[in-house]
Amino acid sequence: MTNHSSHGAGHTGHATALQRVAIPLSGLDCVCCAEELEARVKKLPHVASARVDFQAERLTVEFHAGMTTEEEVRRAVDASGRCFCDDGAAAPAASHTAHLQHVAQMAPVMGTKHDRMQYEMPSLQAHADHETHHAEASSHAGMEHDMSDPRVAKAMERDMRNRFLVSLLLTVPTVLYSPLGKDFFGVDLPTGPLNNNWLLLIVSTPVVSWGGWVFLAGAVRSLRHRALNMSVLIATGVVAAYAFSVVITVGDLGETFFEAAAMLVTFVLFGHWMEMKARRGTTDALRALFDLVPPRATVLRDGAEVDVPTSDIVAGDVVVLRPGDKVPVDGVIEWGETSIDESLVTGESLPVDKAPGDQVVGGSINISGSVRFRATKVGAETALAQIVRLVEQAQNSKAPGQRLADRAASYLVVLAVGSGLVTFLVWQFLIGESTLQALTFAISAVVIACPDALGLATPTAVTVGTGLGARHNILFKDASTLEGAARISAVVLDKTGTLTEGSPRLAGVAAVDVSEDELLSLTASAESGSGHPLAQAIVQGARGRGVALGEPSAFESVTGKGIRAVVRGRLVVVGNRRFLEEQSIQVEQLAESAAGEAQAGRTPMFVAVDGRAAGLVSVADTVKPSARLAVRRLREIGIEVVMITGDNERTAAAVAKELGIERAFAEVLPEDKARYVRQLQEEGHFVAMVGDGVNDAPALAQADIGIAIGAGTDVAIETARVVLMKSDPLDVVRAIRLSKATVRKMKQNLFWASVYNVLAIPVAAGVLYRPLGIELRPEWSALLMSLSSIIVATNAVLLKCSERDIVAG
Repeated sequence: MTNHSSHGAGHTGHATALQRVAIPLSGLDCVCCAEELEARVKKLPHVASARVDFQAERLTVEFHAGMTTEEEVRRAVDASGRCFCDDGAAAPAASHTAHLQHVAQMAPVMGTKHDRMQYEMPSLQAHADHETHHAEASSHAGMEHDMSDPRVAKAMERDMRNRFLVSLLLTVPTVLYSPLGKDFFGVDLPTGPLNNNWLLLIVSTPVVSWGGWVFLAGAVRSLRHRALNMSVLIATGVVAAYAFSVVITVGDLGETFFEAAAMLVTFVLFGHWMEMKARRGTTDALRALFDLVPPRATVLRDGAEVDVPTSDIVAGDVVVLRPGDKVPVDGVIEWGETSIDESLVTGESLPVDKAPGDQVVGGSINISGSVRFRATKVGAETALAQIVRLVEQAQNSKAPGQRLADRAASYLVVLAVGSGLVTFLVWQFLIGESTLQALTFAISAVVIACPDALGLATPTAVTVGTGLGARHNILFKDASTLEGAARISAVVLDKTGTLTEGSPRLAGVAAVDVSEDELLSLTASAESGSGHPLAQAIVQGARGRGVALGEPSAFESVTGKGIRAVVRGRLVVVGNRRFLEEQSIQVEQLAESAAGEAQAGRTPMFVAVDGRAAGLVSVADTVKPSARLAVRRLREIGIEVVMITGDNERTAAAVAKELGIERAFAEVLPEDKARYVRQLQEEGHFVAMVGDGVNDAPALAQADIGIAIGAGTDVAIETARVVLMKSDPLDVVRAIRLSKATVRKMKQNLFWASVYNVLAIPVAAGVLYRPLGIELRPEWSALLMSLSSIIVATNAVLLKCSERDIVAG
């Protein structure tokens, strides 16, 4: 897959070449601002595409490199009416510590997607120094510029935890010395020379000023951008409770509610800490991938072995691997033989034997022999970096349901502020309650209406779902795909390489008027010029039988039909029946034998020599062990299974019958696969296409959801929306199960968050105060608001409890 540098060091070329850059943003306080910025950037001259990642605070732009530059794009973004761009340049790849500091300065609190609150974290420096060991490896792997670096998230979580613990320590005496302590807990503590209000002022001030600084700073920045978000709501409640209490204390006017301000800060800090902890817990797969890359490697330089940082390896370097070494980058073995454990990268459980010419994947482990390989892909181009990029891309993208929730959350902010004002006015002027009581109801309404849970409903489920998928080598490219896979009603499976092993073998030879060895020699010699798997099976089978081969003096391949070649002065034609008949070659005498081979599930190929039918050569491909079970599981969940293949009707029918597939498209040319996918769509199906080859790319693109299975090809992986790293058809079932389970969590969370907000606001506003005597003071509203967010985050994490059912066979 093509992968551009995340900070503008992408490829350059002719005027029409596209360059991709990622521009860090700060101050994205609402979804509306993000969407407005995205729309404006798309309208800029020479910009091909633009996408604002609201969660990661990052703008990704593709532009025509020969017509504009990254700096011009940045200036245009700055001049578009909103100055979101971070002034700093991208962190240098060689300095991971500097990058951590850079991210810390501009990263929002992790886990509160719609609440873009930034704050200083002095503890990050020490943490970054501690993590320097991983700097070169993560830099090399193309992971150094991720806004959701798990180490940064951990440091931010630690800072939030510290703020909560200090605030809790001070909130306990604040509550005990407050009227709530005496009335509810029955505690009457001595105050010394100070009265209660002044003591409460002293104890609660650090909670509000330091513990609550994250909300106060976020609110100031939001108001500067004329945006109302959760920071504004929390800050409004905290400042109102604290400021009003200060006035009462100074004027000695009566009871205060410093405890409400302190409890509000403490409860919200606790809720955010739990959310951050839950979300960070879903990135275990990514953290494990970080550790797969060794920080250093041995390469040959000027004939000598040199120990270098992994980030210094360039394409073309010869890397030396000894038993037990981790493979630092992707490459091709040039010398030596060994066995390599690729399970952590590809999911394949058994070690794979490697010899010269075989590929090695960065992150795998060399088990037995010593080998040397030439690096072919380094940095962001390695398979491991691409896996990380896909997972991060999915976790940072927005599902359709999430976009709806974002919109609803922004309106709820206005509703919350409005409800607080209306509540105060009604109780103060229409009902005639005291200012203190009216203000209490107003603050309670504002606090409990914070749409925190609604904003977390979908992204937490997406994060957990993509994390579970990554753990089992199922990679969703974006949240829309994760959500959309639940709608699949038909799955189209390419036969070769998807349902079968994709490693055919010579199964039989039937000759007419020539000996079998002569027929096989001519056929294999002709096919030696082709790279098709069936051709290679014939060549290898002939060599295995000791048949002498020669080089064809002329060769022509006709895609999807067969080949023509001149071998030892004789014209040899190999292909399907239609191909030979198109050249006026009569093959009726071979039809019965071909039908028998096809009935047995083999692929017969007709052979003609010098214009006359000379016999049949048949090839068989082994069905994957899990293919039959995968088909059955798909049918059990109501999905129609369709097989598509270039094989003849009888062979396709034999394989389909063996697997329990009722519908199969046979003799399909590569360019026609997309047409059959479109046919299913026209029948009303939401179609998933599963394939692994270059010729599957058009069908993968045509399908509602394209799924690349196994190592596949770069083109197939780039085109597909889901990548299954293992060559196991059961992973198709697992991907759909995971999608359905994730969507269930999304719906549950959205329902809970929406109903909670609708019911909680009137209760907090005092609707039940007069008839039933029910009053939600601000501190209890803060507790209930945080509890709602914790329930949503916890419910999403409970998706992990379904892991066994999702991955079951």
